[in-house]
Amino acid sequence: MKWMLVFVPLAIALEFLTPDRPMLIFFAAAISIVPLAAMMAHSTGALAEKFGPGIGGLLNATFGNAAELIITLAALRSGLYDMVKAALIGGIIGNLLLVLGLAMFLGGWGRQEQHYNPLAASSQATMLTLAVIALIMPAAFHVVAPEDDASLNSISLWISLVLIAVYLSYAVFSLVTNKSIFADDEEGDGHGHGAPQGTGRAALILGLATAGIVWMSELLVAGIEPTSKALGLSDAFAGVFLLAALGIAAEGATAVVMARNNRMGLSMSIVLGSSVQLALLVAPLLVLLSYVVGPRPMGLVFGGGLVISALFAVLITGNVARDGRSDWLRGVQLLAVYLILAAVFYFAPDAPG
Repeated sequence: MKWMLVFVPLAIALEFLTPDRPMLIFFAAAISIVPLAAMMAHSTGALAEKFGPGIGGLLNATFGNAAELIITLAALRSGLYDMVKAALIGGIIGNLLLVLGLAMFLGGWGRQEQHYNPLAASSQATMLTLAVIALIMPAAFHVVAPEDDASLNSISLWISLVLIAVYLSYAVFSLVTNKSIFADDEEGDGHGHGAPQGTGRAALILGLATAGIVWMSELLVAGIEPTSKALGLSDAFAGVFLLAALGIAAEGATAVVMARNNRMGLSMSIVLGSSVQLALLVAPLLVLLSYVVGPRPMGLVFGGGLVISALFAVLITGNVARDGRSDWLRGVQLLAVYLILAAVFYFAPDAPG
């Protein structure tokens, strides 16, 4: 992906030279985020190996979804709350359906089946079910009392605090008290970690990549609305299937490569762990941050189409992942659900929100 870094200076140049061409700026910034996110993930992995599983787990928890957090935070500052919510749900269903579907399909192709720890997958699937419950309740209250914004904000704030507490409990469970359940003890057919990095170099690259994503995210968010209108896309489709894909691209590519290398347990951990983090940490954290950086508080109220899409994604993923084995047909099934949801959001843009 290193050659794609050329789009970083290109996006900056377009911003200064052709500010009236938002579509060009958007696509240049969008492409540039992919290699920057890959650099961030690689450097985080290098630091995690250096400092051991405890601090390494904390680093992965902090930077694993950094691209998604930075992109949605930029949208939050601009007051694009519907886009933020669409991108969050898009990240979850993109991980569970698109990335996991590709991982199972490509990893299982040419093999009878692959195996992973069903206890770890079941634990993470339960966390996702909890997250969907937390999304459904504010939406249900909004249907009953659509004008009661004060109570809705209080409910959203309380649920956000509960979700963060649950995520921290899950982190202690997976990293300290029951870490053997989540240990990666697979041999695989190849690791593909790349050349080792020194601690100083990894930290420097991590800082530069983070700064680059912050800058590119500002350009991305500024151009997404005019680009969506020019392409005839709804805001919901742009958020769920365009903006979200950029945040999960690098991490998703790693999960697919690990599955192809016959390390399905690690691939499942990346996909499910990222989805759990988005639902239980990033989403409630953005609600809290909206009180500081947003033009107004953001409630944890997602549109009916978004909630239903997340529910379907969690249900089929839990069903597919429960027995500790995968094959290419299960990947096809997950990809089919993703394509069905994409068709609904594309051809009926007013319905999902």
